[in-house]
Amino acid sequence: MASKFAGRRNLDFLLYEVHDVQRLFSLPYYEEHSRETCDLAIDTAMKLAKNLLYPYLREMDEKEPVLEEGQVKVHPIVKTMMKEWGEGGWLSSALPFEADGQQLPVIVHMACNFLFAAANFSATGYSLLTAGAAHLILSHGTGDMKKMYIPRMVAGEWQGTMAMTEPQAGSSLSDITTRATPTDQGYYKIRGQKIFISAGDHDGVENIVHMMLAKIEGGPPGVKGISLFLVPKKRPGAGGSLEPNDVTVSAVYHKLGYRGCPITQLSIGDNDDCRGYLVGEPHKGLSYMFQMMNEARIGVGMQATGIASAAYYASLEYAAQRLQGRRLSTKDPVLPQVPIIEHADIRRMLLFQRAITEGSLSVILQSAIYADLVKASDGEDRERYELLLDLLTPVAKSYPSENGIMSVSQGLQILGGYGYCREFPLEQYYRDIRIHPIHEGTTTIQAMDLLGRKVVMKNGKALELFFEEVRGTIQAAAAFEELMPYCERLEEALEKCRVVTMHRLQFAMRGDLEKFLADATLYLELFGTVAVAWQWLAQGLAACRGLTGDCSDVNRRFYEGKLHTMRYFFHYEAPKIHGPASRLMESDGLTVEMNHSIFDD
Repeated sequence: MASKFAGRRNLDFLLYEVHDVQRLFSLPYYEEHSRETCDLAIDTAMKLAKNLLYPYLREMDEKEPVLEEGQVKVHPIVKTMMKEWGEGGWLSSALPFEADGQQLPVIVHMACNFLFAAANFSATGYSLLTAGAAHLILSHGTGDMKKMYIPRMVAGEWQGTMAMTEPQAGSSLSDITTRATPTDQGYYKIRGQKIFISAGDHDGVENIVHMMLAKIEGGPPGVKGISLFLVPKKRPGAGGSLEPNDVTVSAVYHKLGYRGCPITQLSIGDNDDCRGYLVGEPHKGLSYMFQMMNEARIGVGMQATGIASAAYYASLEYAAQRLQGRRLSTKDPVLPQVPIIEHADIRRMLLFQRAITEGSLSVILQSAIYADLVKASDGEDRERYELLLDLLTPVAKSYPSENGIMSVSQGLQILGGYGYCREFPLEQYYRDIRIHPIHEGTTTIQAMDLLGRKVVMKNGKALELFFEEVRGTIQAAAAFEELMPYCERLEEALEKCRVVTMHRLQFAMRGDLEKFLADATLYLELFGTVAVAWQWLAQGLAACRGLTGDCSDVNRRFYEGKLHTMRYFFHYEAPKIHGPASRLMESDGLTVEMNHSIFDD
């Protein structure tokens, strides 16, 4: 295993020099915090990641969960991790003070979770789901629910989950068949099946709390009839005891990666004795669940970025140590071999890894600070940041997920044959990261969400606000002569994005939704690249500002490295928008008009 999985100097740069976290401390909601409290949180998270999570990365992968006598058994360290997360306040760090949380800025909370994911992605499945479910109960649950469940969840004693998917209903949630039958006892009888439930059962905690979608009998069809229920594995009994709630594990899936956290299939109410407790109002469950889903989507992007970060540092360490060949300008075979980092193509692959990882992390943190500003603002300002957060969420989920796979793949290539072997970590990182374009909404779902909902909402207001944000960075960066070429490139990319958007909207205005959304994934690819180019210009701007003052040799090398990586992104990655843009400007509806019979042998 590599000696490093994430860069603390890079985190400080992004938090304080690029995204200016300290501006939050002047807002009433965050006035109790300072750079000192945030640094302490990140320092502590780094220690926890390094000392507890990272040492068990491989062992949790090799000793994957098993189902024995109806109980999922996980690595014993999971219980210790949940206890540490609970005692350290990590599961409640972003919750408000009145909920016994730390009211830590979301951007700092996300930075800490990035460190956890970089150290051990599978481990973060337990913590992030629990924190998200607790927040959902806090937002929409009854007083009794909050009193009963939240303290035990944030203490790491009870696990939280998100139970949506069913065998016949994945992305199409309107087709779920899990039923809720009202009773006169203050609960509903729940019956159905759920699949692909992360951390859906395990012996690292005392209880599992499912946030479950179901349809109340007699309710409206489709998504309008979906309600949200709290369904514990063990329900409260007499005298504070816990009793079985007729939720059983049918199967544990054996996965390509993400093996340290179980994904389960659940059978609910086989004995007609599963009690579910309605969260919020009937038939509004999907709107409530979107809170947890959107948080989870940004979390998925963060996890993918964490894996890509660990793979980058493993690749960098290997490239600096591995001797192979000689510089092309030196043909003398008696001269000593050079580290492969001396070869231009290895440097290109390392730059690709760094550009994707650090660009993705910046997009994640940009989304997080919008979430902070939503919490700390009101009126028009609040609406502005809500719209920007909504628009950026599918990008923050999908860009790191899709490009993180390519980043890890390049790292595996750097290691050559060793990268393909289990003795080196890239093999596991490559398996682990592949889930991210799938779970919490596939890339296609994110693409249709971006183009079909976010771009058009409020007559395109979110998109215009995004353009304003990007142009604000361009205007600031134009003060530095060496950034001018990249300001121009980003402005051109922004204009191309605008033209493509207007062209695609013609289909929507004609009511041809099939053609409008058929190539939405290409649109997401284009938009995501523009968004990350924006983040790289912002990093270039911060680096130039850092170089204008007195700085140490170490900081100078860091800033110059940032500028070099920014240039790489604009010269190698940003031009990739031209292919999707060219296709998106065409109108033939190739995949819409075709007959699937062409796939027949």
